[in-house]
Amino acid sequence: MTFSLGHPTDRRPPFKFSSYTRVGFSDTDAQGIVYYGRYLPYFDHARVEYSRHLDLLAFDLADCEFVMRASDVLYEAPAGFDDLLEVFVRTRRIGRTSMATEYAAVRVGDDVLMCTAEQTLVLVDLAERRPVPIPDAYRAVIERFEGADLEVPLSR
Repeated sequence: MTFSLGHPTDRRPPFKFSSYTRVGFSDTDAQGIVYYGRYLPYFDHARVEYSRHLDLLAFDLADCEFVMRASDVLYEAPAGFDDLLEVFVRTRRIGRTSMATEYAAVRVGDDVLMCTAEQTLVLVDLAERRPVPIPDAYRAVIERFEGADLEVPLSR
């Protein structure tokens, strides 16, 4: 049985993929709203489901891994316990060794934007702790999915 927590979507262009998450009690602070740091796991979850959908989780990167270089988060409105959130995710830009991923967390039901973020991931050789080029085959999968909405620098 194949089960997916994410799905392709055309509800919020230029995003083409989203996943759902429900705010748990432990995600909230004393005021009953989502603690700001809890959005990062929501974004991680959406990025993993996006990668699963593109079959990139099984991609052999040898002794390299994507590591977080930067994360910029903007909080728009408070989400509360038991809110169902749809987290939209897309690769905005893919460069030689890094890629920028964007997110938008929206409350299901009233479509209120809760939070947005952009994160930069860098492909790193784990032994050398140095950036390495993103493989062309990996890049091609993302380029096919994102299409014209993907920014690709002229010089890689």
